[in-house]
Order: sequence, then C-alpha cells, then structure tokens
Amino acid sequence: MATDLRRRLLAAHATAPTYAEVGATRGGRLPDGYAHLRRRVHLGHGPEVLQRAGRYVLGWGTQLGTGFAVHPGGPARPGATVLLRLSLPGSRWPRLVIPCRVVWTVDEPDRVGFAYGTLPGHPECGEEAFLVSMDADGEVWFEVTAFSRLSAWYARLGRPVALLCQHLAIERYLTAVAAHVDR
Repeated sequence: MATDLRRRLLAAHATAPTYAEVGATRGGRLPDGYAHLRRRVHLGHGPEVLQRAGRYVLGWGTQLGTGFAVHPGGPARPGATVLLRLSLPGSRWPRLVIPCRVVWTVDEPDRVGFAYGTLPGHPECGEEAFLVSMDADGEVWFEVTAFSRLSAWYARLGRPVALLCQHLAIERYLTAVAAHVDR
C-alpha cells in the first residue's frame, strides 16, 4: 500500500490542475460553466474560536474529521500535492484515491484557511475552499466554497449519486469543524 501511494503521489506531482481557473475560490465570483456551492456555519465568537478552528482546518481536520485519510500528512501549504483516500465503511476496498493540489492558503488575524484544486484522477474538475473567518462583530464562521463539474466516467454515469455524495461531504465538513470547536 505504501509503495502504491508513493507511486501515485509522484505521478500526481507531475500533473497540472484539471481546470483553468486556479485560485478562483479566493475571490468573490466563481467561474461560469461549473456547479457552484457555498455553505457556511456559525462557530462562535472571538479570536480563540477563530484560531482553534483555523488550526484544525489548516491541519486537514475538515477532511480527516469526515473519514478521509490525507497523504502525506502535515499542514496545508501552497503548492502541496496530496492524495485524499476514502474507503467504504466496514471495508478496505474499494478505496478511492483522490489527487489534489493546495492552490492557496491564508493565515491572517481574521481569516484562516485554504483551497485545493483537482488533478487528473479526481472524480471532479474544480476547486474547494475551506475558510474560517471572523466578522467585525467578532462572530466566527466556517465556509466551504466550491465550483466543480463531474469528470470521471463513474461520477458522470452515477450523476445523481455523485452530486448527493458531494453535498453530503460538504455538510459533513461543516459538522466536523463545528464539532471540533465545541469540544
């Protein structure tokens, strides 16, 4: 397994994102030609909540907290290539290996987060951003922003199921970060 992951990671490093609009989740307007998704949850109040949630998000806690494994580990850094792995519950197989690249990060007094984009082999084409922010009143929010379209044959074939899985994953991301902050 480790040799296979190493081989897949090396192959992913050598590829470019599967979409032209790299970094578009950082701005306000998402690109045309994709499905857009933007969801957020209130986490609490104050800088401590922002920092706690921000560390969790930059450490891939959003993904780890929803059942993904991240290879290699370590905090999200711009340009880092990772493999997200997902297994069906109660089974080692089939295991989906999803290559992604971190396209931007932010670690500021009122915003912490990152975005990753899809690489060849990802079932979708596009970008997802995970951002914790504090507004002028000190309220802290976690927001997931994404633009995507299905690209893998199995995702396109099972379009309704694939879209449902994406929406469920987003809801689980929101729940994982909120639960981490509430601990």
